[in-house]
Amino acid sequence: MRLLLLADTHIPARARDLPARVWEEVDRADVVLHAGDWVEVAFFDALSERAGRLVACWGNNDGAELRGRMPEIARVTLEDVRFAVVHETGASAGRDGRMSAAHPDTDVLVFGHSHIPWDTTTATGLRLLNPGSPTDRRRQPFCTFVTATVADGGLHEVELHRL
Repeated sequence: MRLLLLADTHIPARARDLPARVWEEVDRADVVLHAGDWVEVAFFDALSERAGRLVACWGNNDGAELRGRMPEIARVTLEDVRFAVVHETGASAGRDGRMSAAHPDTDVLVFGHSHIPWDTTTATGLRLLNPGSPTDRRRQPFCTFVTATVADGGLHEVELHRL
């Protein structure tokens, strides 16, 4: 099963639309996981319609209508891998311990907010993934997104893509 991980798209505040390369990945993915900061309902609707399956949460820049359409924390099990998708995880210092305690029944936590790509595994085995942003690099050298596959009870082929 092919996954596309996105966060912090901020459409149309930071970009009018996703880059064409990201839309191509949407079309290839079996599941798109989006970790919040959509900004506009129209983009949420467009991605919902085009994605094979969408697992998403809201972020701090998402208003009442978006918050009414998705949870603060989205959870899904794919091929026996338990995912949680959340926007904010707080400061990077101590993140591993805080997230392990907050999500003990999770294998992979996808998060956003910082626009900084992140890939670590905690002492408890929780994989923390932040795909960065495909539209707003902030202080990063590139805009980014992540693809991965899930099969046989594990996450594989995790790849950070630069735009």
